[in-house]
Amino acid sequence: MEAVSPAPEPQRSPLATKEEAVAPQLLVDDAALKDSTDAEITKIRLMRAFVETRDPSAKEVDDLMIRRFLRARDLDVEKASAMFLKYLKWKRSFVPNGYISPSEIPDDIAHEKMYVQGVDKKGRPITVAFAAKHYQNKHGVDVFKHIKGWGYANSDLRGYLGALSILQDYYPERLGKLLIVHAPYMFMKVWKMIYPFIDDNTKKKIVFVDNKKLKSTLLEDIDESQLPDIYGGQMPLVPIQDS
Repeated sequence: MEAVSPAPEPQRSPLATKEEAVAPQLLVDDAALKDSTDAEITKIRLMRAFVETRDPSAKEVDDLMIRRFLRARDLDVEKASAMFLKYLKWKRSFVPNGYISPSEIPDDIAHEKMYVQGVDKKGRPITVAFAAKHYQNKHGVDVFKHIKGWGYANSDLRGYLGALSILQDYYPERLGKLLIVHAPYMFMKVWKMIYPFIDDNTKKKIVFVDNKKLKSTLLEDIDESQLPDIYGGQMPLVPIQDS
């Protein structure tokens, strides 16, 4: 599931002393930022003024995006700005066309290891990924949820760390909650190596689901009409290329 999550209480940034001299135009209406605090609104303006002087392409990004980076760095404008500028640079090199065409990843699509359908009780889109269908290759970056049948051939440590890096460094505050189901013993061995690389905010969003309480646990966050049928819900899984 991906969504914007609440951030910790704001901390004052050294750049805040310049706030009175900064008043750039917001790129989204007030309704979109209605759940923002006054401190966040001020920091959004500060950060936008700062990053736009460093990279003009920042003008194309709305304030909700700016807020995600701020929340990921506890409203520290300097740290959030550095993180955001790194993201813009990465995106130009990694996704030069602004998107990835299905023709670039035919094998990944054919494996049907990723599904995006339905929403949770907070309206956040649900992604189901099958780690047991992932095998290491030169493009090996995947996010996982369902790992039944996962074995040594699926233990793409480099790919998993790459996925975490992209999620944490370039798409902060997009993950609402990660529910990991059917985790085998071997996976837990690899997980212990991955865990230290996960930032604290992300760790709080990860839940390992007990097989004996699978459906009841998932229903805490997802209505039965939106829950995939393989977990006892009513929604059939549809491959991402067919959805």
